[in-house]
Amino acid sequence: MSVIAIANHKGGVGKTTTTVNLAAGLGRQGHKVLVIDLDPQSNATFSLGLKKQDRTIYQVLAFQDDIRKMIQPVAGVDLVPASVHLAGFEKNNEVGKEFILQESLDPIRSEYDFILIDCPPSLGALTISALTASDFVIIALQPEFLALQGMTDFIKILRTVKTRMNSNLELLGIVVTQFDNRKVLHRDIMEHARNEYGDAVFDTLIRGNIALAECQSMGKHIFDYDENCNGAEDYSLLALEVSQRLQTELV
Repeated sequence: MSVIAIANHKGGVGKTTTTVNLAAGLGRQGHKVLVIDLDPQSNATFSLGLKKQDRTIYQVLAFQDDIRKMIQPVAGVDLVPASVHLAGFEKNNEVGKEFILQESLDPIRSEYDFILIDCPPSLGALTISALTASDFVIIALQPEFLALQGMTDFIKILRTVKTRMNSNLELLGIVVTQFDNRKVLHRDIMEHARNEYGDAVFDTLIRGNIALAECQSMGKHIFDYDENCNGAEDYSLLALEVSQRLQTELV
């Protein structure tokens, strides 16, 4: 099995959209998938149709409660919801707090094929916790030059975490989201990204698709909302590509 953090320190790049719909795509392939919402904004939780919850990942991080008690089945996957109280975790001065998530996952790792962690748009303790607990990282990249420039800083953070906290951490890939082939800028960003990062960039491009925004507001993943739209096609292909990459990694 694999624990995968979906991350980028920039907001609005499609992290939550990718986490939720990649999880659903993997679930449709027959895999058992757990989503952990680690963002205080709880967007992944809401996107999978849950409202305010009493049992959340916050109880695990703050009080070391059993993570199994927080798991809820939704829309073909399992979910550990988020809470606004997660924001307080960043201010907690407990020594070694970045390892709590990793330790909480150890008893359940073998129960899932994939555990996907939706990270907040920051490089704080929550994101570091996710990277420390993960085997792989998928970076969501919006096709803008500022976002591309920010990749360098984020990859430096990955290397630091790998050196100091999690020697098993690897970059699984970079997924370009909100792509529009009609825009010269988007094509230029893609070319630049492939020149800079090579095969690390997934072949699958997530095209800009209004249905991806609409399904979140309805509390559904894209396959339940409109399985015939571009968004569903793209995330189905990404799920297949992720599975194929991991088969290669794990051989």
